[in-house]
Amino acid sequence: MSWWRLLGAVARPAAGRLTVAVLAGVAAAGAGVGLMATAAWLISRAALHPPVLHLMVAIVAVRAFGISRGVLRYAERLIGHDAALRVLGALRVRLYTRLERLAPAGLAEYRRADLVQRMVGDVDAVLDLLTRVVLPYAVAAVVGAGSVGLVGFLCPPAGVVLALGLLGVGLLVPLLQAATARRADGRFAPLRGELATDAVDLLHGLPDLVAYGAADAQLARLAATDARLRAAQRRSSASTGTSAAVSALATGLCVVAGLAAGAVAVRAGTLPGELLAVVVLTPLAVFEAAAGLPAAAQRYAAARGSLRRLADVCAAPDPVAEPDQPAEVPAGPHTLRVSGVSAAWVPGRPVVHGVDLELSPGRRVALVGASGSGKSTVAALLVRWLDPCAGRITLDGVDLRRIPGDQVRRVVGYLPEDAYLFDTTIEENLRIGRRDATVAQLRAALADARLLDWVDGLPLGLDTPVGEHGMALSGGQRRRLALARALLADFSILVLDEPTEHLDEATAAALTRDLLAAARDRAVLLITHRTDGLSDVDEVIRLGAVPTPVAA
Repeated sequence: MSWWRLLGAVARPAAGRLTVAVLAGVAAAGAGVGLMATAAWLISRAALHPPVLHLMVAIVAVRAFGISRGVLRYAERLIGHDAALRVLGALRVRLYTRLERLAPAGLAEYRRADLVQRMVGDVDAVLDLLTRVVLPYAVAAVVGAGSVGLVGFLCPPAGVVLALGLLGVGLLVPLLQAATARRADGRFAPLRGELATDAVDLLHGLPDLVAYGAADAQLARLAATDARLRAAQRRSSASTGTSAAVSALATGLCVVAGLAAGAVAVRAGTLPGELLAVVVLTPLAVFEAAAGLPAAAQRYAAARGSLRRLADVCAAPDPVAEPDQPAEVPAGPHTLRVSGVSAAWVPGRPVVHGVDLELSPGRRVALVGASGSGKSTVAALLVRWLDPCAGRITLDGVDLRRIPGDQVRRVVGYLPEDAYLFDTTIEENLRIGRRDATVAQLRAALADARLLDWVDGLPLGLDTPVGEHGMALSGGQRRRLALARALLADFSILVLDEPTEHLDEATAAALTRDLLAAARDRAVLLITHRTDGLSDVDEVIRLGAVPTPVAA
C-alpha cells in the first residue's frame, strides 16, 4: 500500500470537515487581504479630505474584515484540528488492527521500540501533514490567485511580479529545499525509530552488557545514531532559515516592484492615485498567508517518510491466509490433531519437521526440547498464528486452515511464558479473560489456580494493584494469575508455553502440578525444556531433529 492511499483511506470520512476548514481558512486569509487593501484605500482616500459619507462603506468594511478575520481563523483551527484528530484516531485504529492481525509471526522483522515509534511519532506526523501542509497550501493557492487577480486588474505589471513572487515562495523554494534537504527530512522518522530501538536495547540489556564489557560499544552506537539525527536536524534547520530569508526577500521585491509599477501607472493616468497604496500594500497581506509554505513543504517531506513507514506495516503480508469460505467450529468436546506437520517462520527454512500429537479432552501432553527446537512454533501453529508448510492440523476433523483464526483462538487458549499483566487490580486483570464474569466466577478461577487464599489474605483483596508488568507479585503468582485469567476464558484446549521458566525446581514442580490439576477436563499441551516433574502427563514428545513420542 502506498502512503497516499493509506492517507486517503483514513481521511475520506473527514473530507467534509477538511473542506469546511479550507473554506474557513480561505475566508480568514481573504479577510486579511481585504483588510489591508481596504485600509490602504481608506487612508489614501481620507488624505484627500472627501465628505465623510464617501468613506463610510470602507470604514464598515475595515471593521467587518478585522472582526471576521479572527473569528474565521479560530473556526479554521477548530474545524481543521477536529478533522485531523479524527483522521489520527482512524489511523491508529487501522494500524492497531493491522498489528493485531500480524502479531506475532508477521512482525518478526520489526523491533518493538520501532513499532512503538511508528504508533506514536509517525502517526502524529499525520496531524502536521493535514493542518500544516494541506490546509496552508490550499488556502495560499486560492487567496494567492484571488490577490494576483485583484492587483493585476489594478496594475498588470505589479500583478505579474506578485504572481512570480508567490510561485517562487510556494513552488520554487520548496523544490530547492527538497533538493538540498530531502535526505535529512526523510530520515527523521527512521532515525527516531533507530534511536528508540538502541535506547530500549541498552536499558533492557544493561546487566548483560555490563557483565560482558559491551556497554561502551552500545553507548557508542547510541551516540552515533543521535549524532546522525542531530546532523539531519541541523541541515533541516539551515534549509528552514534559508527559506525564510528567501520569503522575506520575495515580499520586499514585490512591494518595491508594485511601488515602481504603480507609480508609473499613476503618472500615466491609468491608475487612480488612491489605489496606489492598494497595489503596494496588498502583497504584504498575501505573503503573510504564503510565508509558511516553505516550512509546510519541509514538514511534508518528514510526514511522507512517516507515512511510508506506516504504509509498510499495513502492507506487510499476512502470516496466515483467512479462508474465503470459512468453516464453522464443530460443537465440543474438541480434539486437536497434528499430523506430520512442518512449519517455517521464513519460507524455505522450516524449524519443525514431522510433528505428530493429539489433544483430546482431559489429555495432557508435554512437548520437551532445547531452546530453538521449535516448541513455541508448535504453539503458534495450534492457535493459528502460523500455518504449516507441510502436514495437517485438524480441530474435530476440520482442517484448521478452513477456520478463521479468531474462532480457533476461542477454543485454543495460549498462555505464554511472559503473559502480560496490566498495571491495574487483580480483578481487572482477571476480567480481561471474561468481562461479564461474576465475583463468584472470579473467585472460582483463583481457587483453581491456587491463589484464592492468598488474595483473601490481602487487605484490598481483588482490588489489590499488581504493579507495572505485575512487579508487585512474585514470578509464581504472576503465572498463576495469568492461568486464572485463561481458566476464566473457558478455553477447551490450553497451550502452556514454559510456565515454570525462571522458577526454582521445587516451585516449578508444584506449579506444574497445580496447572495440570486446574485444567480439569481440558486438553493441555505443556511446553517446557525441563525433563523432570512430568509424571502427571499422559505423553512426552521430545522435539528435535525428529520428534519422538515417549510414553510418560
